[in-house]
Amino acid sequence: MWFWFVLAGLVSGVLGGMGMGGGTLLIPILTLFLGLEQHMAQGINLLVFIPMGIIAIIIHICNKLIDYRIFLWLVIPAVITSLVASSLSSNLNSGVLHTIFGIFLIAVAVYELIVAIYRTVHRKKPVLKNKIYKN
Repeated sequence: MWFWFVLAGLVSGVLGGMGMGGGTLLIPILTLFLGLEQHMAQGINLLVFIPMGIIAIIIHICNKLIDYRIFLWLVIPAVITSLVASSLSSNLNSGVLHTIFGIFLIAVAVYELIVAIYRTVHRKKPVLKNKIYKN
């Protein structure tokens, strides 16, 4: 059984490293295929995120990609919101949490689809002005 957990971690880690949130795949794998409760799966996802987040911050600091002027303006509300949301979610029924997470994933998918369509439609096309082409 541990093999499947390791495989789920590896797959979500690879996807997380490619830019897609690893939890987008890890949580459904843990709940749908490995039978964990939604609370446990989301807790594991948050725990796994901590070392990845620390490594990402270190890499961004080394590459001078962090704007310290806005850093605290983002971190403080994010931490407060995370604490409130985790407190609220711990009091929810696992089925309700499962449904909310499913709706969240669908909303993200719809958003990504709309962005992809928009970018495809509005891709800059070459403009041909007063060109005469000879055969």
